[in-house]
Amino acid sequence: MSTTPEHEPAASAPHQPEQNTEAAETRAPTYVHSVESGSARIRRAPKFGPFLIIGGGIGAIVTFILTMSFPVDPAVGFGALFGYFSLFGIPAGVAVGALVALVLDRVSIRRSRAATVEHETVEPESYEGTLEG
Repeated sequence: MSTTPEHEPAASAPHQPEQNTEAAETRAPTYVHSVESGSARIRRAPKFGPFLIIGGGIGAIVTFILTMSFPVDPAVGFGALFGYFSLFGIPAGVAVGALVALVLDRVSIRRSRAATVEHETVEPESYEGTLEG
């Protein structure tokens, strides 16, 4: 058994300060909402970077294979010969990769489809007057 009462009076509750009624009277911010409709074309376009990098890598591999398939001049060496031919093989591979990407880009333009899009803008309403500090 306890000596404290089951229900304490409301006066013993912690004191809460009164809420500022002035803050409750201020207006909630309002927003200007606008929606614009239009049409757009949707397509899956390739990224050119990976095509260029892969094309350059394939160009380097083809250059390496072609350099190995012919006899090497002992006065020059394999490394110098491969480096020299890489100056031609890698840019050729990059060019082929770019052409493949361009062809795929044109194919994706043909396969594009039209869609309706909505552009939604929400901005706070502008107020005229001065700010009070």
